[in-house]
Amino acid sequence: MQKVISIIMGGGRGTRLHPLTSSRCKPAVPLAGKYRLVDIPLSNCINSGYNQIYVLTQFNTASLHRHIQETFKFDPFGRGFVDILSAEQTESGGHWYQGTADAVRQNLQHFNGGDDDLFLILSGDQLYRMDFSKIIENHVQSGAEVTVAAQPIDKEEVSGYGVMAVADDCHIEAFVEKPTDVSEVNPLVIDKALRSKMSHPKAGKEYCLASMGIYVFNGKTLRESLETPAADFGKEIIPGLLGKAKLQAYIFDGYWEDIGTIRSFFEANLMLTDPVPPFNFFDKHNPVFSRPRYLPASKLNGCNAKCCIVSDGCIISDAILRRCVIGVRSFINEGSRLENVVMMGADHYQTLDELARANDPEEPPVGIGRNCRIANAIIDKNARIGNNVVISPEGKPDGYSEGAVCVRDGVVVIGKNGVIPDNTVI
Repeated sequence: MQKVISIIMGGGRGTRLHPLTSSRCKPAVPLAGKYRLVDIPLSNCINSGYNQIYVLTQFNTASLHRHIQETFKFDPFGRGFVDILSAEQTESGGHWYQGTADAVRQNLQHFNGGDDDLFLILSGDQLYRMDFSKIIENHVQSGAEVTVAAQPIDKEEVSGYGVMAVADDCHIEAFVEKPTDVSEVNPLVIDKALRSKMSHPKAGKEYCLASMGIYVFNGKTLRESLETPAADFGKEIIPGLLGKAKLQAYIFDGYWEDIGTIRSFFEANLMLTDPVPPFNFFDKHNPVFSRPRYLPASKLNGCNAKCCIVSDGCIISDAILRRCVIGVRSFINEGSRLENVVMMGADHYQTLDELARANDPEEPPVGIGRNCRIANAIIDKNARIGNNVVISPEGKPDGYSEGAVCVRDGVVVIGKNGVIPDNTVI
């Protein structure tokens, strides 16, 4: 029987998400108060009926491994698993993954897949909901050897993507990685037939099909394509297969966000506070699975909160919150005002003895103190922010950095375990 083997790429350094990736890899970055980025592709696989999953990891992997091991456990009767494969030294080599294709190449012997099986290759740092059984069905019915999931995007935004030209039957005819020249982009604009497949195209806008970094490979085609020295699927493998294998596009017109920068991470979190966000965590038919923490319900004492997400185990007292995502075990004290803030919370509660000793203004307790003003900020886990602190990126150049504080993409970030003493103005 034909198997579907799911492979999630979790090995990138995530330099554009620094400092959130200074002590963790991108798929382990907290999302929406209580999840991690890797929960999205893993949940999509499980909800689609595919439970044989490999996660390929490399950099800062400890928290990712711990999260997966404590979250995704299967009973022995369903033959499901989530197996973590880190870069390793072997008799045939010992170098780290050089790219997405090289990561798969180095682990082919572990997948137990044959030439007739299908390989579903996914990114570990995207926010979307997709029924993968539909792309698999499309792949099989079209007779494709490789299928690439594609998202229609504005012609003006294609410079950051791999973009494809396709025929009316969605057969891929050309593939251009991150085109910048108008002469390259214009031939890639989709025609009326493909435009009609979009749910809500905007009048006057021209669209191209961008690769989502989601691929379905026939086992034989994958194995043969990895016999070359190519290191990356998007940059080398897919363009190299043009004219040699049948490449098919699968058009996905739902919400999809590549969490690649501080700005995209910040906006993807805050849009979840909208009354009807484009990504719905409340879908009972397609839940997003995450680690069970068994925390108490949050306690809000006299707060004024609008458009906010408050996770489990928080204590917020007489604070004003506007469009905020508050992570697990967050403490926010009296008189503080937060606006457009993503607060990731804490890994552990402080004991009463620790709180009693926290009288040093240079070492405040974990959480946010009294009478603080914080706007347009990401506060990483276990941060200690004292009383009367003002934090805002306003007036600071991009790239500003001092101690635990930096400004990236117009957002001020307080790093993990960062300490901001009383009366600090940033």
